[in-house]
Amino acid sequence: MAARSPAHGCGSGALLGRFGVLLQALLALCAFSTLMLKRFKEPKEERRPWRIWFYDTSKQAIGALFIHFANVFLSDLTEEDPCSLYLINFILDATLGMLLIWLGVKVVSWIVQHKKYTYLVFGEYGDPPQAAAWIGQCILYLLIMVFEKTVISLVLLIPGWTKLQQILLGYIPSPQLELILVMLVVPFIVNAIMFWVVDSLIMKKYKQKDSLDISGSIESPRARRTEESQMMRLEDAWLSLCRAKTPGWRQPFSSEPPVGSFKSEVGY
Repeated sequence: MAARSPAHGCGSGALLGRFGVLLQALLALCAFSTLMLKRFKEPKEERRPWRIWFYDTSKQAIGALFIHFANVFLSDLTEEDPCSLYLINFILDATLGMLLIWLGVKVVSWIVQHKKYTYLVFGEYGDPPQAAAWIGQCILYLLIMVFEKTVISLVLLIPGWTKLQQILLGYIPSPQLELILVMLVVPFIVNAIMFWVVDSLIMKKYKQKDSLDISGSIESPRARRTEESQMMRLEDAWLSLCRAKTPGWRQPFSSEPPVGSFKSEVGY
């Protein structure tokens, strides 16, 4: 029995038809190019290595694929226009869902840092990067997306969405044009914004004062450089003091002062 097509909009099964699948593949390519652009827009000194960038962006890709196919599945369950129902799902994901994702990332990040689960800190993979940390973070992010989609599905049970579904795209006479708008144009614009924002949420913040490494110790390259410069200034001060108190004094072969010599020179 052939699937019944509504008077307006795309018919049942259109999202998974040949044309619909082609649009989805094109959408994935365009959306992924946004993350490539974001990487090259990062300052050179803070730009992530390709492996770290892949670990960060692949979490988003897994979450986005889950949300996309969940929307396609839910939209195709109805006898109404599946394109408009998909668009409603997508708009809710991009508004209320975005807030839920932000909240989920913040709560999970607080928990793993409080419990010192260093493998699960978003954007931290160790040095060298470890696949186990990436897998753990992927699972956490996917759980956040499951939570988000569950809440959105419950929101859709509220009466009143059917009327919005009927008028949302009812003015478009061509089912193919509606499919292009719903599966390519609108998702690309919104996904580009969402990917940019979420990538900034889950990537490592290189500008922060301290960096949590995979072993649990907290020390940034800037802190190490500061400690080294302080030691060099201390050594220079010791050499200057020795020259001032002992005319003709020469620096020994080793640049390191003998143990306790600095204290004895200054009278401690």
